Amino acid sequence: MLQKNIRNIAIIAHVDHGKTTLCDKLLRATDAFRANQEVQDRILDSNDQERERGITILAKNISIEYKGIKINVIDTPGHADFGGEVERVLRMADGALLLVDAFEGPMPQTRFVLNNAISNGLSIMIVINKIDRPGARPHEAVDAVLDLMCDLGATDDQLAFSMDHVIYASAMNGYTCLDPDEPGKDMYPLLDMIINHLPAPDVEPDAPLAIQVVNVDHDNFVGRIGVGRIYKGTIHKGDKILVIKNDGSKSQATVKTLYTFDYLGRKECDAAVAGDIAAVVGVDGTDIGDVYTSPENPQYLDPIHVDPPTLSIIFEASTSPLVGREDQNNIVGARQLKERLMAEKESNITMSIHELEDHTGVEVAGRGILHLSVLMETMRREGYEFQVGRPQVIYKKGEGGITLEPYEQAVVETPSEYAGKVIEQFGYVGGLMTSMEQYDDRANIEFKIPTRGLMGLKTRVLNVSHGEALMYHTFLEYGPYCGDINARKNGLMVSMSTDKAVAYALGTLQERGALFISPGDECYEGMIVGERPREGDMVVNVSRTKNLGNQRSSTADIAVQLTPPRTFSLEEALEYIADDELVEITPHHIRMRKRLLTETERRKAFVRKQAAAGNIM
Repeated sequence: MLQKNIRNIAIIAHVDHGKTTLCDKLLRATDAFRANQEVQDRILDSNDQERERGITILAKNISIEYKGIKINVIDTPGHADFGGEVERVLRMADGALLLVDAFEGPMPQTRFVLNNAISNGLSIMIVINKIDRPGARPHEAVDAVLDLMCDLGATDDQLAFSMDHVIYASAMNGYTCLDPDEPGKDMYPLLDMIINHLPAPDVEPDAPLAIQVVNVDHDNFVGRIGVGRIYKGTIHKGDKILVIKNDGSKSQATVKTLYTFDYLGRKECDAAVAGDIAAVVGVDGTDIGDVYTSPENPQYLDPIHVDPPTLSIIFEASTSPLVGREDQNNIVGARQLKERLMAEKESNITMSIHELEDHTGVEVAGRGILHLSVLMETMRREGYEFQVGRPQVIYKKGEGGITLEPYEQAVVETPSEYAGKVIEQFGYVGGLMTSMEQYDDRANIEFKIPTRGLMGLKTRVLNVSHGEALMYHTFLEYGPYCGDINARKNGLMVSMSTDKAVAYALGTLQERGALFISPGDECYEGMIVGERPREGDMVVNVSRTKNLGNQRSSTADIAVQLTPPRTFSLEEALEYIADDELVEITPHHIRMRKRLLTETERRKAFVRKQAAAGNIM
């Protein structure tokens, strides 16, 4: 039976192709806001980091109403690090709006999200966005999407649907149209196409209940909230339900509170029908893949499998000499750090979090550097001080005991004159070029590369392309371990004392390399303060002052001219450090340091390592 008054659609796209902006305009077009209400742009990016980074981190559900039909809209992340969100929430949809930039065409994450939509059997409506952008090629973009769908194994029905249902848009300017040469005035052409052509849920409202949890929300008062689509039956507040886990275990629960989605919020209700999306309170410890069903006549659904994490990192309490000096209210204890991460484990099911056996830290595993750094940034804003080591890839054992490691598909778009240098940088870290296309004066190059090789690579690609390259990557597969990858060649400048940096000392040091600090910055023994062009670390004195004499030189009054220091974002610092180094994170600073702070300790560790290597040989 078709629920003709409901549509469930997901909006999928590559990063920055306009998903969240399109959701904004759909909300405005369906009178979600009062006439005099002030509403910020990208309202669905409610998280501070989402707004600052300009990306969607968490999938979000909203609901709009148009011509008496309820449209459940799922805004999904476009970045591959948050791909786990996309894989799950597509289970709630019957159709998808695939947004593609009219100038860029399909990009790496377009392939990722489109492949998931095709695998889930969704009807895919193509939306070519940013048709007002200079250099836009809307018709070429449509052809490229259809070619990509063929490559990904779309069925004949899916291809036919997509060919017949293409719409053009400028989400930023709030209009859609059927012909890019005749710009529209509003969003109604898209809304009409959604309700007239995207399929309604085909469900069994009178069958025994079957809901599958595809997302988990968390509330400090009621605990976990299971969000999922109702495939069969009707659920009521107060119902006794059977909960079937992914592993087949069963338990019983009572529906304490029931919600459906209403524009930007949730609306409490007494019942929700098949085809709708509901949020259920009352199932303790609910998790992704849980099936809520009838105890008398249980229904079984296929389990949800999500790609496993590919990178892990160890969180430790800070051992910096400056710990706690920044602000007495900062949270610095190991116990508080562990409690915070265990709380994250309850609410963030996209990460694997567990304490190390020796209790020295907590291991957090995720889908990429950005995925992990978002958690770190959140914690530092909450007032935590801690330190983390270098991200490590997660290996697997294949048939015959072969070690497998994660590989990524990377795509670089660069001016053609820099293509050779970009290829050289990828080759240096184990990257294999799989294809190269050139149009106008730009090259589009695809690589297969071990995840290990991506650490720090983006910075080097930007350097050799003079900042003009665009680089994207997404998880591809696990493959054979490819051996050692060339590590950072440059040596470091490491502070020998705990003191404030002095301009006179830095003026001398900048002649020997690039500095990471400014005059007046607090430094400590073992802190990384700069980079030198040669291999090998150099211990330096950043607080050395000029010796005062009784003679006046001709240059005595000339001020020291310092080059601005090189600064690191959190992601850049994580990619930069080596295995024997740490990133110290506080609410106001990101510092890099040696794990062993004194030079004597580092020398002893080096001798022990050499001796161990000799014994092995």
